[in-house]
Amino acid sequence: AEDLITAGRVAVNGTAATLGQSVDASKDVIEVDGRRVQLAAQHQWLALNKPTGVLSSASDTRGRSTVFDLLPERAPGLTYVGRLDYLTEGLLLLTTDGEAVHKLTHPSSEVGWVYQVAALGDGRMAAAALRRGVEIGGDSVVPREVVATRSGRGRWILDVTLTEGKNTEVRMLCEAVGLEIDRLVRTKSGPIELGSLASGKVRQLN
Repeated sequence: AEDLITAGRVAVNGTAATLGQSVDASKDVIEVDGRRVQLAAQHQWLALNKPTGVLSSASDTRGRSTVFDLLPERAPGLTYVGRLDYLTEGLLLLTTDGEAVHKLTHPSSEVGWVYQVAALGDGRMAAAALRRGVEIGGDSVVPREVVATRSGRGRWILDVTLTEGKNTEVRMLCEAVGLEIDRLVRTKSGPIELGSLASGKVRQLN
């Protein structure tokens, strides 16, 4: 950059730039060889509380609602991080940073995805079985953490933390250990929590 300035190839607001000059890249017009230099685009990050009965998809041939229908506007390149199935509720991250999507959803990153399951069955035995690991589709799946809390006669709340966000995986795990799911909500993705965000609403992340 200093070589370009010294060579007289840089202009700020139509005047040759000087070494050490201060500029405001959001207001000043900076040019190199007559071509304007733009600030790198800032990636957008959103947290959405996806309701049940909404697709994690860009569109649907059957006319069903998608997560993008819930957004006030859609930035170019915006996509979701780890989809949620049609009936699952809760935290869905959306971003324009495609590289980050790949890193966050790859199992090697070991990002924690926390799901809260309201279910019928023997929650204590189911939790113990999940902690030992369950075979799904030929692969052994061992949650990072499973916390089971009785919520009534034959009713349990299980908080299950996985390190991969495969579609319907939690449902398959619960079926394998004899639980009947009443409600399934993703409550956390990495460091981001659902918190008090209302169903169908979205908030900007910094």
